Amino acid sequence: MDKTTRSRRAIRFPRKIPSGNLLDGLEQVTALDRPIRVIAKAVRRKIGPGPVRDLLHGVPIGHPLHPALATVAVGCWVGAAVVDWSGADERAARVLVATGLGMALPTAAAGLTDWSTLHREQQRVGFVHALTNATAAGLYTVSLLLRTAGKERAGRILSFAGLGAAFAGAYLGGHLAYRQAAGANHAESLSHLVPLGWHDLCALKDLPNGRPVTRRLGYIDLFVLRLGDGVSVLADRCSHLAGPLHQGRLVMEEGQPCVICPWHGSVFRISDGTVAHGPATSRQPAFQTRLRGDGIVQVRPAP
Repeated sequence: MDKTTRSRRAIRFPRKIPSGNLLDGLEQVTALDRPIRVIAKAVRRKIGPGPVRDLLHGVPIGHPLHPALATVAVGCWVGAAVVDWSGADERAARVLVATGLGMALPTAAAGLTDWSTLHREQQRVGFVHALTNATAAGLYTVSLLLRTAGKERAGRILSFAGLGAAFAGAYLGGHLAYRQAAGANHAESLSHLVPLGWHDLCALKDLPNGRPVTRRLGYIDLFVLRLGDGVSVLADRCSHLAGPLHQGRLVMEEGQPCVICPWHGSVFRISDGTVAHGPATSRQPAFQTRLRGDGIVQVRPAP
């Protein structure tokens, strides 16, 4: 037996590679449902529809606000850990810990607002995510009190423990964002899915006047609303969590017709798909329409 053959036989591969995801089971823990239901309802009642809720969702900036705020808070705590580890200025560490705690309240408010409008499987992970981050904030609060009292060593130990809890919370947040797609855009831009040019959709006479319906363009579901001889078309799946917009209610917002998603209440302007109210932060893909001479409605993605 040559040397190469012996080397190959020396390598042992596991028969089954374990799953890298440890949180699949957490999504199915129904024991969390009762407190989730109570807290989510209280959050929605306390932060009702309006500009405050839209701000906390991140509607004005076009994407969820919570991750951006969380980055600042955790960044301050990481900075404090670096200062503590290097033995540099203790006052600088206190300032960084305090700044992170100052950011924790608006971060939690934005996170709870988003969490209250998620699906139950997402809320289960988000509930533990919130508890973990609350633990981190509690540890940092006690750390700051100890530091202020001159007990720097104990304060540093609690800060490192708080950073560990914050990293665990960040791991759970990553699962929410990347595995469960909470906060992601569920109405992907359709321009690259539809060939260039105009496409026949349906006959105008087959559309009910004033009532939204769904029609298909290839394998894409569309929200279609006829108002007289005019037709407005949006992607049907809501950008928040893919709710069916054609089942939603029509309302007027600032003199413009809008549709309310039946699942979580996002409001979109029918004319161009922009967000009037959250929890959605991404606009709905919109389509241009025209009426052919024989009464066929044609569509193409709006630029």
